[in-house]
Amino acid sequence: MKTTDGTRYVVTAHGQIVLERCGGQWQLPHRCPGGDVSAEYMLSETPPMFALVMPVPELREGQQWHDLRKSHAYLPAGEYDIAAKGAELAYWDTRTGWCSVCGARMKRATEISKKCMSCGEEVFPSLATAILVLVTRGDEALLVRAKTFKRPFFGLVAGFVETGESLEQCVAREVKEETSLEIRNIRYFGSQSWPFPFNLMIGFTAEYDSGEVTYADGELCAGRFFSRDDLPELATPPSLARTMIDAWVNGNLDPNLKQP
Repeated sequence: MKTTDGTRYVVTAHGQIVLERCGGQWQLPHRCPGGDVSAEYMLSETPPMFALVMPVPELREGQQWHDLRKSHAYLPAGEYDIAAKGAELAYWDTRTGWCSVCGARMKRATEISKKCMSCGEEVFPSLATAILVLVTRGDEALLVRAKTFKRPFFGLVAGFVETGESLEQCVAREVKEETSLEIRNIRYFGSQSWPFPFNLMIGFTAEYDSGEVTYADGELCAGRFFSRDDLPELATPPSLARTMIDAWVNGNLDPNLKQP
């Protein structure tokens, strides 16, 4: 394992990340945890940062496992994005050891690809693309709670893009499927990498057109239009959903300017 002064390491597993206490602050570790390294991916040259795939990391003194999502609140600026990329690469690496075409062993071909040693099939890290949409009706916004949410917070209508449809078609379909509402004036807001485990979240705004809220496909357990002074418990940062809701609350829901 190559080391350089200032080198940082990203070691993740099951939504957790190894952090190191330094000067009273948690940060990406300067010291590589002990144990075997099965794969290494360069994330940055300056400063040097590497994502390590380690079957059984042996943490050093001052190192601890932390929840990757919650670490956004206290990691130094920029380190969370690096950590998220490392987590996605590590997840991809551990699930592409064998060729899906012929079953032979896969081998690293480039920094972000693998190639089958038998049939030559080449694979790259994949993304599952999902949309979020904040639907407004006058001074109100549609907030919903999915049955899969572990906590009773509200977020936005969301769903994965299906084969053969555009992003805008996906937005309209998901709103119709989940709430029975028709919408208009769909506009792009922003996007966010979401490493749980390998999603790309794309946010849109839209305006209510017609219909009454019903839980059409059974994915939601609650949802209605809320005013700014009557908000429920909300999705937490650093989610794109929370970024969009906060922008609406503050009157800054400009799809051309606001980015997470």
